[in-house]
Amino acid sequence: MADVTTASRSNVPLATAGLLIGMLLSVLDQTVVAIALPGIAADLGGMDAIGWIITSYVLASTATGALYGRLSDRFGRRAVFVTAVTVFLAGSALCGLARTMPELIAARTLQGVGAGALFVLPTIALSELYPQRLRGRVQGLTGGVFALAGVGGPLVGGAITDAWGWRWIFYVNLPLGLIGLALTAYALRLPRTGGDGRVDLTGAALIAGATVSLLLVAEWGGRAHAWHSPVILAPAGAAVALAALFVWRERRAANPLLPPRLFADPVLRVVLPATALLGALLVGSIVYLPTFLQAAYGMGATTAGLALNPYVLTFMVVSFVAGGGRRVKPYLLAGSLVAVLGFVLLGGAGPGTSYVLLAVGMGVLGAGFGLLMQNLVVVAQNAVSPADLAATTSAVVSVRGLGLSFGVAVSGSLLTRELQGVAPGPQATAEAIPDVLFWGAPAAAVLVALLALLPRAVDTPTMQPIGR
Repeated sequence: MADVTTASRSNVPLATAGLLIGMLLSVLDQTVVAIALPGIAADLGGMDAIGWIITSYVLASTATGALYGRLSDRFGRRAVFVTAVTVFLAGSALCGLARTMPELIAARTLQGVGAGALFVLPTIALSELYPQRLRGRVQGLTGGVFALAGVGGPLVGGAITDAWGWRWIFYVNLPLGLIGLALTAYALRLPRTGGDGRVDLTGAALIAGATVSLLLVAEWGGRAHAWHSPVILAPAGAAVALAALFVWRERRAANPLLPPRLFADPVLRVVLPATALLGALLVGSIVYLPTFLQAAYGMGATTAGLALNPYVLTFMVVSFVAGGGRRVKPYLLAGSLVAVLGFVLLGGAGPGTSYVLLAVGMGVLGAGFGLLMQNLVVVAQNAVSPADLAATTSAVVSVRGLGLSFGVAVSGSLLTRELQGVAPGPQATAEAIPDVLFWGAPAAAVLVALLALLPRAVDTPTMQPIGR
């Protein structure tokens, strides 16, 4: 058990603010860039590589996420978080200074390496800063940050690009990141929990390689290349081989990156696949609702961003309120059922649907996700001992990132199929997107069945937060 005196030295409000700023930046930089891609291509050229501006960031941040939990066990949450923010800010500055497309992609990769810690470590540290009774509610704040940054990113990116140019979507990270860094460096005081054991760098390299291979399959499969092509089969085979090597390595490592005992836990055997499925469901709404609003109602980017308020605000409020409950399983089951209803309502929309009805559907879906997202994290954290908190949280957040990436691939393939043989244009897009969103209903039904398998003991936490 950690040293109570050491942990109590944290200035909790300031540390919370610094951690949430880092989390906000990590999610914003996944979404804020998309709207600036045409301007970047016009300035730097390299249109054939434009997708790698986003892909390189996602690959780097997802691949490194699992490592940061163990690094922070060994070297301390504050030291690792401050280092990661510094790397992220260095990457941001280099992105703004890039003069060629390869330079920008390299800088985005560096930025992503830092960003890998900026969602994982706050999720861990916030659970250690607050008492057990507040953990769910505080983690609910992180769900709100995710919703706000995920949906608001294109709106922010469009406003900044229009006002100052695309380089400023990277430069604006610098003052915000420095504030978050300063607050965390000053206020966060948590003990190291991992002793002096070595970090399993071999395991980290294997899981990073498997993750990158899977994400390449998700990025290219069914769009850039056929699923049966060698370009897809090669990384798919590499992912399987590297994952097998990772399992073999973790069973023999003295201080494994992800201890095998975690995967024997009946709670985590449900939570991890459920989190991946939730990530895939989240991305459909984040990516396609803004596009549908613009195509169906002729809205501009700014107006469409504001029109998403029923989704974003409901997500944030429900995420915060539902985090205060002591019985988590009913919230999770209710959230998955509400998500089914939300996808059914949005799947029945079309170009002629009134905005009021669409807003109801968005609000219902936001409520479902608000009940689900951070409660899954809390369930996983409550199921393990303090020594496994960082590894478990890293696994959950990384799995959600994988789900997000696969969700992009699957929903993109579905949209491509819906648009085949149809004359391109806003009308066609507005008619196709609800059909894509409707597929979320059966997927959310699978989530209902999966969460029903959670043991009753999930509502009885087995650990206490550090320092309380």
